[in-house]
Amino acid sequence: MPVAFEYLSDEQASRYGAFVADPTPAELEKFFFLDAAALALARSKRRRHNRLRWSIQWGTVRMLGTFLTDSDPVAVPQVVIGYVAEQLGIDDPACVKLYPERLQTQYEHAWEIRDLLGYRDFSSAEAEVTAFIASRVAKTRDSRRDLFDRAVLWLIENRVLLPGLSTLSRLVTEVRRTGLEAISGQIVAAAPVHMRRELIATLEVPDGKKVSTLEWNRVLPAAAQPFLGSPR
Repeated sequence: MPVAFEYLSDEQASRYGAFVADPTPAELEKFFFLDAAALALARSKRRRHNRLRWSIQWGTVRMLGTFLTDSDPVAVPQVVIGYVAEQLGIDDPACVKLYPERLQTQYEHAWEIRDLLGYRDFSSAEAEVTAFIASRVAKTRDSRRDLFDRAVLWLIENRVLLPGLSTLSRLVTEVRRTGLEAISGQIVAAAPVHMRRELIATLEVPDGKKVSTLEWNRVLPAAAQPFLGSPR
């Protein structure tokens, strides 16, 4: 896993902008039921496989926050294909495999869907999601994994297309580091000079000792706990 997002779990990385299981009936109804505007645009496509694929992309971006960019343009669960095909009156869902390899057609469909649904590119919302992550860092103890998941939800809820995995994971890392440095700076600035010196002194290893005073104070209570009994 690249260094940029090595902190993510395998499960987080694999589910990012992808189907990891068949959508539930409720999810199909929520994300893939074509409203009047979508149905009209889908039916305006000349060929049935274009109508079907356009409709699948329309639902996919609503559910996953991104358009499918796999080399296999039909890498979606069969239950999705069948559900959408039924709405379009297409009796042979397998025709979706005929979707053209011409990238321009795929781009045109994506642009049309983006405009219809009011989605934005990540670049236009980067400052907003950065501010959201920074506010979480300032107010919570979220880990980078937590911040990443919350950022993904924020992007989907605010109709912002997901960026590349490394782009978002790197942003989370940078914003969190900057935020924690700012918090540390505020704490240090508020501490009296003599207190800072005393704290720094605890990092030193006294003569004849193997660990610093800070480490000794941290470990000793835990080591002594079995002898002290449970707190009342």
